Amino acid sequence: MSVGLLVITHSGIGDALLKTAESMLGFCPLQVALVEASGSCEPDEIYAQALEACRHLDQGQGVLVLTDMFGSTPSNIASRLVDRIAIQAVAGISLPMLVRVLNYPTLNLFELVNKAITGGHDGILLCDSNESD
Repeated sequence: MSVGLLVITHSGIGDALLKTAESMLGFCPLQVALVEASGSCEPDEIYAQALEACRHLDQGQGVLVLTDMFGSTPSNIASRLVDRIAIQAVAGISLPMLVRVLNYPTLNLFELVNKAITGGHDGILLCDSNESD
């Protein structure tokens, strides 16, 4: 058993990130679900979809929820989920964050939370042309 991964984003973002990460890794080592919120979505309906996805994903090890911009509808929905036992949410999803999480499929929920955060932080670098000289 491993931690389930739920990605909640604005339309198109999560799908693109998941497809890119899977292409880079060659497969997806975690059980993953995607819930997307459009600009005209009903937040309570999206929350119900996300809750059902968490119930499906949690095989006893919990669920990590990665979401996009903090304070947006997707992150507000993710924040409502963490009231439940064994669900943790991290906002600010990026490709480095997602790949870092997927590279550690055997870690427990709280270790994966730390990998997500460090993956996001460590993935932000200044691309300085002087570095290659």
